Amino acid sequence: MDLLAEYRRATMYFETGDPSGAARLLEPIVEAEPDNASVRQLLARAYFQSAQLARAEEQLRALVDRDPSDHYAHHVLGRTLERVGRPTEALRHLRIAAAMYAANDDYRTAVQRVETRVGGRR
Repeated sequence: MDLLAEYRRATMYFETGDPSGAARLLEPIVEAEPDNASVRQLLARAYFQSAQLARAEEQLRALVDRDPSDHYAHHVLGRTLERVGRPTEALRHLRIAAAMYAANDDYRTAVQRVETRVGGRR
């Protein structure tokens, strides 16, 4: 299998609105290259976009465990946890992302939204 060609094909599927198709192509690539953060991130995003949230969480936790300074992985993990109804857990990751990349308005907005939902608990 030409992993680069499959990754490019998966990216095209994702960008044209077929995250499930992208995920199917990305799964064997992640198996072949488990340390490739770019592939794992795209797989997590494809799962998130196709509402396969448990799978998205699994991939995002792997990314955060491997690189705790990955603000984007923290943000998407927080959004995933928010979507599955775990706002307190989500808030932790959203705050981490916002603290690491304070200039990102989406990060701040997500923190505010979830803080409102949980009553601003710390």
